This record gives sequence, C-alpha cells and structure tokens, in this order.
Amino acid sequence: MPEPTLQVHLDPADLAASLRADVRRGLSGVPRWLPPKWFYDARGSELFEKITELPEYYPTRAEREVLTAHAAEIAELTGAWTLVELGSGSSEKTRLLLDALTVRGALGMFVPMDVSEAALATAVAVLAADYPHVFVHGVVGDFTRHLDRVPGHGGRRLVAFLGGTIGNLLPAERAEFLVVLRATLDAGEWLLLGADLVKDPDTLVAAYDDRAGVTAEFNRNVLRVLNRELGADFEPDAFAHVARWNAEREWIEMWLRATRPARVRIPGVDLVVDFGAGEELCTEISAKFRPDGLRTELGAAGFAVRRWWTDRAGRFAVLLAQAV
Repeated sequence: MPEPTLQVHLDPADLAASLRADVRRGLSGVPRWLPPKWFYDARGSELFEKITELPEYYPTRAEREVLTAHAAEIAELTGAWTLVELGSGSSEKTRLLLDALTVRGALGMFVPMDVSEAALATAVAVLAADYPHVFVHGVVGDFTRHLDRVPGHGGRRLVAFLGGTIGNLLPAERAEFLVVLRATLDAGEWLLLGADLVKDPDTLVAAYDDRAGVTAEFNRNVLRVLNRELGADFEPDAFAHVARWNAEREWIEMWLRATRPARVRIPGVDLVVDFGAGEELCTEISAKFRPDGLRTELGAAGFAVRRWWTDRAGRFAVLLAQAV
C-alpha cells in the first residue's frame, strides 16, 4: 500500500486572507456576524471536543448510536472503494465506517478533508497506521471551495458529511453546496449525511447553552482568534454568550452580546468597530431539519434518499442518498 499523502489547497496565507475578508464583511454588516469556522483553532477544537461530552449536547451521541447500529448496512449497500469525509477533524466517528468497510473488504482509499493542515497531518498518520491496507490521502481544503479536488472517481465513492455540519450553512449556501457536491460525483455514488432534527426548543437551546459554560467559552474563543491573528483588542469576558431558537427559520442562533459599550480596534483589517451595550454579534446558526424538507433539498440537487435512520429517541438523523 502506498505511503499516506497530504494534498494542500489551503496554506496559511490563504487562511489569513479568508479570515480578513470574513471579518471585514461580517463586522461591517448589520447585524454583525462571523462564520463559525473561525472557532476552530487548537483551543476551539479542544473546547468543542468537551462540548460533545456534555450531558446537554446530544447530537454526537445520537449520531454515534446510529452509525454503530447501521455501519455494516451502509458498507453493504454502498460497497464503497473510496470513503471521503468532509470536515474530518480527528475522524473518530468515521472509524465505525472504516471498520465496517474494511471488514467487507471493499475499502481501498480514505480521503479526509479539513481546513487545518496540522490537525489533518496528525490524523492521516494515525489512520494510516491503524488501517495499513487502506491508502489514506488527506486533503487540506474548504469543503465549500475545494470539492472538485477530491480524488477517487469510478462510481464507488461514499462521501460522509456528519455531525450536523450541514446545518451551519444558510439555505442558499446549502443548496449551492449540494449542487456542487452532486456535480463532483458520478451517478450511483453516495452521500452519507448527518442532520439534527427539529424538536422541542428547551432541548435545543440547552445543547448550545450548557450549565457548565463550556459552549460560552467556545463562543468567545472566536474573539481570541481575532485578537491573536489580526491584533484586535476584544475583551472576550465583556461579551455574554447567547443561544436562542428561531422558530420561524427553525434554527439555533449563537450570539455574543456586549455587556457594556466597547470600541474594538482590529489593525489587521484597518477597522474600528463600536458596540453599544446589548449589541449582538452572530457567530453561528445551526439549522434543524424535518424529513420532508431535507428530502426535497437533496432531490433538488440530484440526490435520491435510499435509507433514513434515527437514534432511538428520534433526535438526530443519518441518511444515505445516492447521486442520480
């Protein structure tokens, strides 16, 4: 088996330029906003791992429950030779799929994609050692920009997009992402999608506003990223974490609310931002889905849903769709 490889489409200069563009656009708008991808420096990734272990945060456990129960069925239905994971991180949950596909004897290549070169390089080395008969080819890239760089054509690819990350995209962004993904796949290839479902608001809000305050610290971490990378002078502790359910749009919103007036200087983008007391900055939306709506969105992009599973409590869905 060839040595593992790492293909880089995002270098530090690309990431820095993207951060500057997002900050200029987002902090000049009304309301002010930042994309959630900037949470995930080393500290942010560590905090998110802690979030997944919190009693209030059900999505990770619910999705793992589904994958544990149905990984063998997924392997049998897809017969995938190439498994692609978008936003892979450490690929811990994906090991359930890797194990099932390896047992079946079909898997030849694993392609994890992530924006962090350092984290992906570590994951690639570990996975290559743990799965010596699988060629591990990491792709450092943004799944909203670099889907066309994913290798492994030939009708036997399975693309895994797990964790409910699809919900972080606005409806128009979701539609574009799914269309581009479908265009990169051959007819008959597969998408395995994890999606959080609409449920009672108390459960949803608690998952994003835990009693221990870990999510609040995770939310404020984006300000520390801006301080470090752009020389900003945010005082993170002067911003309160806010999570609320938007019933009309059926998504959770995370905000940072200024607890007092603040003038923030951001030399890296030559910007000065004034926050009034109580003014909010949106840092994340997390859409929740209904089965019919998700089927419609996938169908519009050229995917047909072949299987649909949920955890026992019906909180989280994992669906298997095929490019048609």
